[in-house]
Amino acid sequence: MSWQFASDRPIYAQLVEVIQLKILSGEYEPGGKLPSIRDLAAEAAVNPNTLQRAFSELEQKGLVHTQRTAGRFISEDQDRIESLRQQYAKQAVQGFYGRMQSLGYSTGEIVTLVTERMEEENL
Repeated sequence: MSWQFASDRPIYAQLVEVIQLKILSGEYEPGGKLPSIRDLAAEAAVNPNTLQRAFSELEQKGLVHTQRTAGRFISEDQDRIESLRQQYAKQAVQGFYGRMQSLGYSTGEIVTLVTERMEEENL
């Protein structure tokens, strides 16, 4: 995977977002073991200390836990993961809705655009 970081935000925060999205989307399965800090830092081309900071934040969010000699694992708390997944989705919808309103679209027009797009994709 190619890791790309924006220069306007701290890299550790971007790492948190990427790993959190992988957890919420199921790419990293509940109870699954995460790659080691060294391996993931090498893959992302970041300092291991930066990745350590990201993992610490993910632990505070309850998405990751450390087993002393075995490494880091994804939380098995499905309720916590689903709650954060819904929260993430709501924030995405609010951001989209706000941007569409700033472009002058009404709620009805936004719904029509989304519906048309879904029909195009056969969703």
